[in-house]
Order: sequence, then structure tokens, then C-alpha cells
Amino acid sequence: MSESVHRPHHPLNALRAGAFAIGALLLLVAVGVLLGAPLLIPPLAASAALVHGAPRLPISQPRNLVGGHLVSALAGFAVLAVTGRSMWGAAVAGGLALVAMLIARVPHSPAAATAVIVVLQGVHPVPFLLLLALATALLVLIGWLAGRLGPEAVRYPVAR
Repeated sequence: MSESVHRPHHPLNALRAGAFAIGALLLLVAVGVLLGAPLLIPPLAASAALVHGAPRLPISQPRNLVGGHLVSALAGFAVLAVTGRSMWGAAVAGGLALVAMLIARVPHSPAAATAVIVVLQGVHPVPFLLLLALATALLVLIGWLAGRLGPEAVRYPVAR
């Protein structure tokens, strides 16, 4: 294979990353439809882009992906309890999610949108958190699988 295929921005690598991201998101939509649960596609699409497009970044690693979304959801539920469903509360939740992720040492920028979704949708905590845990675990699993397939695969997660 040519040296150009080894570069992460090579079109073949971009297509491979995109295919796995699309597959992961379609699986998440299927799970959401089967469970009749709210869709979390915006933040999870951004997470999938990090896992498959920049798998070596610290914010792409499983601890940050899963932890960031769960911590952000909790921040969203705290704000929802105080403000109810509101655009103002959603804005506050997004900022507080960042604070919570930094304190917990699990920064994952797409997860701030999870806090916003919690406040805007006014979802029930238990089913939402279970679905979120399942969805983030599936993203990690598919990232791990993608990192093991093919001769040019980039290992995910990064060993520490």
C-alpha cells in the first residue's frame, strides 16, 4: 500500500471512519426506536466523529466519552430540577456540564449538548441515563471494533 494511505486524512481513511460512524449512529437510532426513547443523535454524532476521526485524542477515549456524557446528563438534571424546561436553563446546563466534566476530569465537548437535551426535553432520569449508558458503551465498542479491523486501523482506545 502507498504511504499516503497511512495518513489519517487520506480519503480511504476518511471513508472508513465515516462508514463506522454512520454504522454506529444507525445502530443507536435503531436502539432508540426499539425502546421508544428520545434520540440523542446530535451529541452522539459528535462523539462518533471524535472516536472515528480522532481516536487518539484524550477527549475521544472511553473514560471521557462515557463519563463526560453521564456527568453532563447529571448536570442537566440538576438544572432541570431548578429551572424546568427552558432555553435559559438549557444554556446554563451546557455551561455547568463543562464545569462538571472538568472537575470530574472527563472532558468530552459533545457531552455538553447532552445536558442541553435533558433540559429542553425534560426527560425522566432513569430511562434516559440507562439509554445514554448503553449508547456510549456501543460507541466505545464500535470504536474498539473499528480499531481492530483492517491493516491500516488506528487502535482505539489508546493504551495509557
